[in-house]
Amino acid sequence: MTAELVRGQNHPLPGTRLEIRVSAGKPIVAGATLGDDQGRVRGVEWVAHPGSPSLPGLEVSKQAAADHRLAVDLGALPDTVHRVSVLLALPVGGAGPAGFRMLAAPFVAVTGLDGTEIASYTITGLDAESAVVAVELYRRQGAWKVRAVGQGYAGGLAEMLTDQGLSEAREIAAAVNDAVAGGLARSVSAPPPRPADDARVRTTTQDPAGPAQGQPAPPPAPPSGDASAARVGTPGGGPVDYTHPGRRTTAPPPPPPAAPPAGPGEPARPVAGDATGWSMEERLYNQVWGMFEDLARTTAAYRSAVDLADSRMEQELDKVLDDPRSRIGGAGDAARESARAKHTDLVGQARAALDRDLAQLAAEAEVVEPALPPAFAAWSSPVWHAYRAPMEIPMAVRLGDLHLPERTGLRIPMLVRLPLERGLWIDSGKALTNHRTDSTEVRRLALDTAVAHAARLLAVYPAGAFQVHVIDPAGSAAPALAPLLTAGVLAGAPASGAAGVSAVLARLTQRVDLVQMAIRGGAADALPPDLDTAEQLLIVNDFPHGFDDRAVTQLRYLADEGPAVGVHLMMVADREDAAEYGPLLDPLWRGLLRLTPVPDDHLADPWVGHTWTYDPPAFPPGSRILGQVLDRVAEARRTGSR
Repeated sequence: MTAELVRGQNHPLPGTRLEIRVSAGKPIVAGATLGDDQGRVRGVEWVAHPGSPSLPGLEVSKQAAADHRLAVDLGALPDTVHRVSVLLALPVGGAGPAGFRMLAAPFVAVTGLDGTEIASYTITGLDAESAVVAVELYRRQGAWKVRAVGQGYAGGLAEMLTDQGLSEAREIAAAVNDAVAGGLARSVSAPPPRPADDARVRTTTQDPAGPAQGQPAPPPAPPSGDASAARVGTPGGGPVDYTHPGRRTTAPPPPPPAAPPAGPGEPARPVAGDATGWSMEERLYNQVWGMFEDLARTTAAYRSAVDLADSRMEQELDKVLDDPRSRIGGAGDAARESARAKHTDLVGQARAALDRDLAQLAAEAEVVEPALPPAFAAWSSPVWHAYRAPMEIPMAVRLGDLHLPERTGLRIPMLVRLPLERGLWIDSGKALTNHRTDSTEVRRLALDTAVAHAARLLAVYPAGAFQVHVIDPAGSAAPALAPLLTAGVLAGAPASGAAGVSAVLARLTQRVDLVQMAIRGGAADALPPDLDTAEQLLIVNDFPHGFDDRAVTQLRYLADEGPAVGVHLMMVADREDAAEYGPLLDPLWRGLLRLTPVPDDHLADPWVGHTWTYDPPAFPPGSRILGQVLDRVAEARRTGSR
C-alpha cells in the first residue's frame, strides 16, 4: 500500500533500487545532491544536475521537463553517502513562472523498478520559491528511509546549494541554467496533455506513468478556415484558441476502437487510431505522440538499468581490489567472475524487456503509418497520390522522423502542432559535412529540405490559406526553388538584391504591426480590406548575405512577433556565417526549431532528454509526387476550392 506522506513524515524503503518520479505540469529542473552523515555536500562531484546527470548509483534528467524519472541504486552509492536530496527548480530566463505558486503542486513518488509506488508526496504551500528540496532518502542504522521535506528557497538554486554547504553554489547554478537553456533550445516541443491512461489503449507493456496523470484530453484541432483571421479576433492578443467551433462541449470524446482479441499469452494487436479523440486525425495524432513517449521511456528504463548494472559491477570489483586477501588467487577470480556474471544477467534482462517493447512499437508503427492522413504521412505514402486540397487546417504537420540508436529502423513521425509556434532553421552549416557530404552538397540539400517543408505546408492548408515568400539575395536558390516556381505557388518572385530584401521585410513587418494593433485595440474590422489574412511563410536563403543592420533587426522582429499573428520564418543558413554579429543573433537561433538536411542527433525529448536522431523528409527515388502535389495546390487556388 502506498504511503501518502505529509511534510516531515518518513517511510521505510523496502529495497535499494528505486525510481523517483516527479510531475509538475510544466517544465522544471530536477537534480539531486549526496550528503554525508552530517548532511553536508562535500563538493561538485556530489551534485547530479542536467549538466552532469550521472553519479555512481544516481542518474537525473538532462533537461527541464514536466515529468522526470530519477534512477537511484542506494547499494551503489559510496559508503560515505548517508543522504540523497532530490532538488526541483524553475528554469531561469524567458517568460517562465516567477515562483512555484504559478504551477500546480509538484507531485513526487518513490517507486520500485517494477513501477510499484512505495511513497508519494504532494508539495503544497509553495509561493515565491523558485527552488525546493522535495524529498530526501537517508540512511539510519543501516536501513534507508524516505522523508518528505518541501523546503523552498526564494533565492533559487544558488541559495539552496549554499544552504547545503557548497562554496561553489553559484557556479553550479550557472552550469545548471546553461545546460537547461541549451536543452530547451534543442528540444522537441511537448504535445498537449495526454488523456488519462485508463482512457487510452496502448499496445506496449511499458509503464504508462507520465504526463497523463489526471490531465484533461488534448485540445482538439485548430479552427477551420483561416487561422490568421481567428488570431486577429483573439481578445487581448492572448494565445490561439484551438477549440473547434463545433465542439463547444464538456462531454468527453468517444472512446477509441477496441483492439482485436489476441491469443493466449500474446500481446494486444495494434490498431491504428487507438488513442482518444474527436476524429481519426486526433486519435492518430495522440497515438503517434504516445508511441514517441513510450519509446523514450522504455529506452530510458533500459539505459538506466544498464548504467546501474555497470555501477554495481564496478563497486563489487573495487571491493575485490580493496581486500588484499582476494586480490590474487582463486577467491579473487571467483568474486570477479561472479560480479561479471551478475552484470551480464542484469543487462540481459534489461535488453529482453527492451526488445519486447520495441517489437510491440514496431508492430504498431507498421499499422499506424499507412493510416496517416497527408499532413502526417511520409512522402512515400500512397495517400499523396489521391491528394486533394483540404477544407480545414490539420492539427499538426510532419517535419521528418525521429529514432534512437537502440533500434534505428523504428522511426516515429515528428509531428508539430499547427499553426506553427516557432520558426524553422534549416541548418546548412559546415559542421554537418563528412567524408560523403561536402559543404556545397549540404547547402543544396538544405534548400531541397526547405522546399519540401514549404510544399507540405502549402498542401495541408486550405487553398489560398497559406502564402510563401522567398528572399534569395544572390539568386543561388533558383534550382531548388524550381518546383515552387514551375507550379506558380509562390506569393511572388524570389526577392534578390538589397532592394528586394528590404521590400519583402518591410511588407511583412508592416503586416505584423497592423494585426498586433488590431488585436490590442479589439478592432479586427479596422484592418485594411486588401490585407491578406492567409498564414505567411518567409524563406530566407544565404543569411546574412545581403542583409544590413536594419534588415537583421526586422528579421529578428519577425522571428519574435510573427508567429502569434500568422507570419512564420524559415531560415536556410549556417550559423557560423553570422558570427560577425557576435551574440546579437543568439536569441534568433535559440527561438527557431533547428532541422538538418542530413540525419543528425541534435534533438531531445521533453521527458527524459534523450538525444534523438532527426531524419529529414525524403522523396522516393525517381518520384514525381512533389510536382504533382504542387500542381494540385495551384489548381485548387485557381478554381477557388476551399
